[in-house]
Amino acid sequence: MDTSVIKLSHCEKDIFCFFVPDQCPECGMSFSGKRLEEAPVSVPNPFSNGHKVPCAFLVAPAEHTVLRDFDGQSDLHTGITNTNGIVYNYTRAGVQRETEGWERCVCVPLVQPDMFSLINQWDQYLEKFSSHQMWDPLCHSFDEETHNCYSFTLTFINCVLAAQSKPGLSKDRFTHTFVLPRIRRASKYMMLCREISQNHFHIVDSPKRSSRESPSEDEDSKAF
Repeated sequence: MDTSVIKLSHCEKDIFCFFVPDQCPECGMSFSGKRLEEAPVSVPNPFSNGHKVPCAFLVAPAEHTVLRDFDGQSDLHTGITNTNGIVYNYTRAGVQRETEGWERCVCVPLVQPDMFSLINQWDQYLEKFSSHQMWDPLCHSFDEETHNCYSFTLTFINCVLAAQSKPGLSKDRFTHTFVLPRIRRASKYMMLCREISQNHFHIVDSPKRSSRESPSEDEDSKAF
């Protein structure tokens, strides 16, 4: 389980830590009687338990390690959840249906909660799609470049879009619009946790000050 990250604002700085200190590590002033704007807030954790997010696209490091860390070095593996949190994912052995192992991953919800008709058909769509001979290793071999876990998940998404009479998504568009922003947040969150673990605090200029210096920064680059 990830340790919760807390953010405090003081001395025109943002102070990230795992606990609320008695005094500001920047100026030494006591935090007792601090103003409302200086109250600690929790930093959103970018990781989710994929088995608890129905009808979602999941990304996790390919290696099944205990931490499944997004270290920037690991190959990434993708999957699609059904309405019960079972993760369908394509490997060299064919389509796997996993009830565990995706407890810490990046999730992209695909269906709005009020799309009842699609939700009711989701499991049927996913099972039928996964049973197609296209994903049978005896008929089509896994290929790291052209026939892999990502092509499995994106092809399924586009099949559902087609069934809804909606235009499909290219690999580049889906990646840059839905996946990369979340991967960046996850990577920055991990870097932040490592920095705090090593130095107890991570201190940066407050957003107000930074925004004046870098007005062109997008939302993703300002995650922390």
